[in-house]
Amino acid sequence: MKYDIIMLGLSITSSWGNGHATTYRSLVRGLAARGHSILFLERDQPWYAGNRDEPHPAGATTVLYESVDDLIANYEREVRDASLVILGSFVPEGIRVGEWVASAARGRTAFYDIDTPVTLGKLAAGEREYISPELIRRLDMYLSFTGGPALRHIESEYGSPMARVLYCSVDTNLYRPVIRPYHWDLGYLGTYSDDRQPVLDSLMLEPARRWKEGRFAVVGPMYPEGIRWPANVFREIHLSPRQHPSFYAEQRFTLNVTRAAMKRAGYSPSVRLFEAGACAAPVISDAWDGLDSLFTIGREVLVAENAEDSLRYLQDTSDSDRRAIGDAARRRILAEHTPECRAIQLEGYLKEANDNVSAPAPRRNRRHREVDHGLEAGLASERQRPATGGAAGKASGTGAAPGDLHQPAGAGG
Repeated sequence: MKYDIIMLGLSITSSWGNGHATTYRSLVRGLAARGHSILFLERDQPWYAGNRDEPHPAGATTVLYESVDDLIANYEREVRDASLVILGSFVPEGIRVGEWVASAARGRTAFYDIDTPVTLGKLAAGEREYISPELIRRLDMYLSFTGGPALRHIESEYGSPMARVLYCSVDTNLYRPVIRPYHWDLGYLGTYSDDRQPVLDSLMLEPARRWKEGRFAVVGPMYPEGIRWPANVFREIHLSPRQHPSFYAEQRFTLNVTRAAMKRAGYSPSVRLFEAGACAAPVISDAWDGLDSLFTIGREVLVAENAEDSLRYLQDTSDSDRRAIGDAARRRILAEHTPECRAIQLEGYLKEANDNVSAPAPRRNRRHREVDHGLEAGLASERQRPATGGAAGKASGTGAAPGDLHQPAGAGG
């Protein structure tokens, strides 16, 4: 089968300990709804094999591969013939995969960085874990989870022909308001990280210590056993994405905490911010540059800098004001951050690349033919429309120990 879009990402089948999967699932849904045929190629890794909460994501054919040699041997034709091939951040042996994509693809190529500030920090330090400056120059587009000044830096410092923001989106069929009785005054959904923990302590755990009557909840894996949780903080290790809307509905407010690298860069919203908004859950967020370009502060999201701010919102905000904030956030999400919004945005970037970015000389010389970028019109033909569900390439295996997980930072998981 010929696919017009191929994605090579960290994971789409498992959201355990990462925010990449929900981002890819949402984007795939949006593109498939607009008629695109999509192949998602994922490296089979033990940690994710044992924790696949969606082994057959809708909208794409999903295949697991064993190694880069396996990938090249079996999918060169598909990569060659696709109109767009996207390589994601934190893909194992990403540079080798990307060099192969850049050499083999006749269509447009892109790097989708779901971890932009982390990536830029690694590059500045001379680290080449999954992308290199040389590869950035070879790929046609750099699609970034971070907007703002970082985009011009990627073009000027690393020579990307075209750097554009492509934030996460949220599947509004899954993430929507549901009716549940309140269990928590403030909840938080996120994987443990050293840099987020002090903010979590300031904006949630300290308020919990001071307000004994309040009820709090933290859901996420990898928290060290030595953390001393206040007695009024409920802990859960993991919830599948299908359980998230109910969790948001059971909170009067939900907390958003941004990774330190994302906060320094600014313009780096986490997927949790969009998911909570889609569920009309009133969000209390830490402060960072660019937040006000996405939401109206005070009307669509509340910003806290310390425990006193959190407690004031929790104790002094009326139910009507709280509901109004959640409803306003949902309207914003539906207008600007749905899968269809991202799919249309990506189609626009592809047209821009087709109009303005020359094909790299090695690829052009190797192929000796005109490149046909079939996505420019925005819609694939009816005969190429994918079935509603894909098939993973092999069954799930056994889980690895939590310490084996290479945790990416980008999507706010």
